[in-house]
Amino acid sequence: MRIAMVSEHASPLAALGGVDAGGQNVYVARLTEELARRGHDVTVYTRRDAAAPPDRVPLPGGAVVEHVPAGPPEVIPKDALFAHMPDFGAHLARAWRRERPDLVHAHFWMSGMASLLGAGPHGVPVVQTFHALGTVKRRHQGREDTSPHERVGVERQIGRTCDRVLATCSDEVRELAGMGISPRQVSVVPCGVDSTHFHPGADPAAAPARTHRHRLLSCGRLVRRKGYDEAIRALTRIPHTELLVAGGPPPDRLHTDPEAGRLLDLAAREGVGDRIRLLGAVDPARMPALMRSADLVLCTPAYEPFGIVPLEAMACAVPVVATDVGGHRDSVADHRTGRLVPRGDPGAVAVAVRDLLGSDRTRRRYGHAGRERVLARFTWRRVADGVEQVYRQVAAGRAVDSEVA
Repeated sequence: MRIAMVSEHASPLAALGGVDAGGQNVYVARLTEELARRGHDVTVYTRRDAAAPPDRVPLPGGAVVEHVPAGPPEVIPKDALFAHMPDFGAHLARAWRRERPDLVHAHFWMSGMASLLGAGPHGVPVVQTFHALGTVKRRHQGREDTSPHERVGVERQIGRTCDRVLATCSDEVRELAGMGISPRQVSVVPCGVDSTHFHPGADPAAAPARTHRHRLLSCGRLVRRKGYDEAIRALTRIPHTELLVAGGPPPDRLHTDPEAGRLLDLAAREGVGDRIRLLGAVDPARMPALMRSADLVLCTPAYEPFGIVPLEAMACAVPVVATDVGGHRDSVADHRTGRLVPRGDPGAVAVAVRDLLGSDRTRRRYGHAGRERVLARFTWRRVADGVEQVYRQVAAGRAVDSEVA
């Protein structure tokens, strides 16, 4: 099958850890790699954000990244890309006139907009994965939401127009239904994790040395919604324990990062400044060892469309304490692979952490169960199985529609 992946801001070539580079980049990269391994012809279309890269860049697994000229060839915050989507869509229409894909898989709402513009003239079916929804972001961020005001309306139109919405968790299906998109239009396939890279055999000695009896680890982009505040406030009630935060700019630029400064100021005010370390961007090759060095991984965002970090921790057989939001409800099995706690409640986080730190046996049991859960449900092979099934259903449905017409 000839598959066009459209990911306007999240390139599989991007370095992870920046404000706009995270789980979506991983999803697109790993799914593309797995589909190419199965013999599919996959091209990823992403916006050109620098003058240097060639128009087409081959990926190691056989897929190709094509850089689309839409707006200036420079880094632009993703919320400022909306005005350039008509040009992005026009480029796709021209490209697909020359070589028509069998199916388009759009990632994020602006990619969906561009994909429908590009696919419409050629009758190409479109599968949409939102990765995050504007209704959720607006609900939690309020006036701090920098998304274009058109976002929710465009998402609703995409959901009603595309051939299938491919959601990543059951919570998203409920949110889409509230937007007027029928559950019959939606299939659920979760995100995945590389269970050979993230594994229990990683050597924790390769991680920074401990300075306290217990270690907690939080990972992800260094943005406010990730809820590192909650982890810091919880730390005030967890004695003899350090908190490491991995993510953000390189370590030598952390001192210029506003969010890093805010978190360090908060830690100092809360009296735990000597027990928190911001690591900045961590080489992906070192992440399994870092996770294995922790007693627990904390995932405490106010909202999380899916969240790959819990899967990475579980793949390393490390228990997770996560807020009871979004995709965490599907990935973390409460009281089996970790604990789910109410969002915005650092006291509940502290209670769960102290309980687990008090029992090595429970942590080992949760860790083993987490690894088993990942292997059963969340490998990229299993994800690609589900995505392929959706592709086949959509392609078959479009073929039936053509015969009827």
